[in-house]
Amino acid sequence: MKTPVSTYRLQIRPELTLQDAAELTGYLRSLGIDWVYVSPILTAEEGSDHGYDVTDPSTVDPARGGPEGLAALSEAAREQGLGILADIVPNHMGVATPGQNAWWWQLLKEGRGSRYAEAFDVDWDFGGGKIRIPVLGSDEDLEQLTVVDGELHYYDHRFPLAEGTFADGDSPQEVHARQHYQLIGWRRADAELNYRRFFAVNTLAGVRVEIPWVFDESHQEIVRWFREGLVDGLRIDHPDGLADPEGYLARLREATGGAYLLVEKILEPGEQLPDTFDCEGTTGYDALADVDRLFVDPAAEEYLDSLDARLRDADAPADYEDMIHGTKRRIADGILRSEILRLARLVPPSMDLPADKVADAIAEVICCFPIYRTYLPYGQDVLVESIRRAAENRADLKAVLEDLTPLLLDSSGALARRFQQTSGMVMAKGVEDTAFFRYTRLGTLTEVGADPTEFAVSNEVFHERMARRQQVLPLSMTTLSTHDTKRSEDARARISVISEAVPEWELFLGTVQELAPIPDGPLAALVWQSIVGAWPADRGRLQSYALKAAREAGNSTNWTDPNQDFERHLAAAVDSVFDVPEVAAALANLVAELEPYGTSNSLSAKLVQLTMPGVPDVYQGTEFRDGSLTDPDNRRPVDFQARTSALADLDNGAVPLFTEEAAKLLVVSRALRLRRDRPELFGGYLPVAAQGAAADHVVAFDRGADRGGALTVATRLPKRLEREGGWRDTAIELSVNARDELTGATYGAGTVPLATLLEQYPVALLVPTD
Repeated sequence: MKTPVSTYRLQIRPELTLQDAAELTGYLRSLGIDWVYVSPILTAEEGSDHGYDVTDPSTVDPARGGPEGLAALSEAAREQGLGILADIVPNHMGVATPGQNAWWWQLLKEGRGSRYAEAFDVDWDFGGGKIRIPVLGSDEDLEQLTVVDGELHYYDHRFPLAEGTFADGDSPQEVHARQHYQLIGWRRADAELNYRRFFAVNTLAGVRVEIPWVFDESHQEIVRWFREGLVDGLRIDHPDGLADPEGYLARLREATGGAYLLVEKILEPGEQLPDTFDCEGTTGYDALADVDRLFVDPAAEEYLDSLDARLRDADAPADYEDMIHGTKRRIADGILRSEILRLARLVPPSMDLPADKVADAIAEVICCFPIYRTYLPYGQDVLVESIRRAAENRADLKAVLEDLTPLLLDSSGALARRFQQTSGMVMAKGVEDTAFFRYTRLGTLTEVGADPTEFAVSNEVFHERMARRQQVLPLSMTTLSTHDTKRSEDARARISVISEAVPEWELFLGTVQELAPIPDGPLAALVWQSIVGAWPADRGRLQSYALKAAREAGNSTNWTDPNQDFERHLAAAVDSVFDVPEVAAALANLVAELEPYGTSNSLSAKLVQLTMPGVPDVYQGTEFRDGSLTDPDNRRPVDFQARTSALADLDNGAVPLFTEEAAKLLVVSRALRLRRDRPELFGGYLPVAAQGAAADHVVAFDRGADRGGALTVATRLPKRLEREGGWRDTAIELSVNARDELTGATYGAGTVPLATLLEQYPVALLVPTD
């Protein structure tokens, strides 16, 4: 199997096509990258800038460069010695515009008799034999239907007509009543939809790739890539939505000739990837969480908890476990109610259980889940414990839960199978997309794949986790920024300094809340932290982020029924950064206070991520400082010319200050080149302890199978380090003579003071010279 040493993620879109990517391969090679990693490239909804709404799995998207673009990228990559990792989407298809999706169009036209009725996951009996399509403003909008050129139209929406269902003189409403679909008001989707979606996105319909012919047809183009040697590995989007992830991976491995595979899987603390998953690992959210927490000061937890309580006008800070149970119930009883009701309909009528109690009980079990899903029989103990907790929470449901338990544990049954597909939906929407915008004591902690109750990790804990990663998942991806992260790595690096500057943060927050109040204390903390982390940023970016954060949190406003008065206050607060001199000054002062330490965190976290066990990924553009916030902000265009020029300057001898943007490019390029060109230096993992007064402020590890590999040295908690007097007598022991890849300085074996080693940069990457 061909495996990557490192990857570089490119967001392929009309503004950055596959042909454009081909032209970047020389730069990526020079940067030190081993594989190019591309976002989904199959034909997607027209205008999609992410590609996860595939409408035609049989073609490479013409808007993204088409098959000729993939061929061009592949040829250019081969010339540069690069591999290609491609992102694929097996769980769902885009159906926003039925005319663009031949599978969906045929299904709507022919209904249950369509060949594609088996491909999509529709509960036909619940819909009276019709697919419910939630596109109307309200049910009364049926009056707006028209029949045009043999199609049913609702404003710009077009739908097919079944054969023989239209005759001259028929009203559009009569024609609609004869179709295999029913157009309904969009608000009815929450409880009345009858097809599986991606989470709560009505325009992404679930696909049943467990059906052999569905797998074959939806993967024929992907298999061609491997048959023709165009692509080397795959990243699988959202495998938790599949009925049989284990079976899917086994079939995909076979279809691709044993190619390198990664799954987008969020592992909760202590959770391991099932041994039965035939893949090399995950896309790295778990690694991101471990690295971030190295740079959070554990001493701040009590103080930030106290501030959180005051912001909530409460006696105690937010109880996270209680919060996520509530936010998950909000989702299960709200936008994913239709999924819960579908599970309830799978309980045999012969059991004579009240339907409302069944739905309530199933929702409660899901809301007690500590992980995204089980893969029965793997994880059965988690399910049993969740049922026990549900019965403990809701004594009124205990008898129903006892009756449901055998069904939920029967891995061959429809209820258990679909329950496993559903629990992850509720987790993602209730935790990532709601609680993470409510639990706001420190924004670094609420990142995809993280447990925000784990405030910080010590060197010892970090080393234990890295040793296990090296032993169990050495080819799993590591990352710090992705297209899904709520805040980019550099924004989080600066936000983490708040844990070392709590008084300064409290003063700033009090000042701006007095001058430009956001009338929701926890949200105010999140928004102002995000502005601090992203700064400098333009008005439009910050307004878009703040509105999205507020609506996702759902406390003071929401997506479906926005609170316009609150949103005016929120917009005014963001505007104040640009329009109120006192707010602008307060922001500038805090950013100036945090900036050098945030830069230290940024360089340190990046070097750790690039050299720790696993396959490091660099998200597009983050070889420079990048203060992006949540999507779509993190998909903005990247100035590759500036990066190419800066890399050339470094190679010509430029020596940037650690505070200059090129310093991060130096760290990224030198670490990536070393990993690619000297793999023998990265065969193991050994912690390296420092001695002295500031020993806790350095994380160091040797990547050799024994001593003598690449040695990473990075600064932790730099603001507190300075406050306590700097490195003083702190030193590390070198077992061999070494050279720093970043500065070129050489050191003899023996004791090396950290004040000397880290004089120029807060990090060092040492290579044996013997």
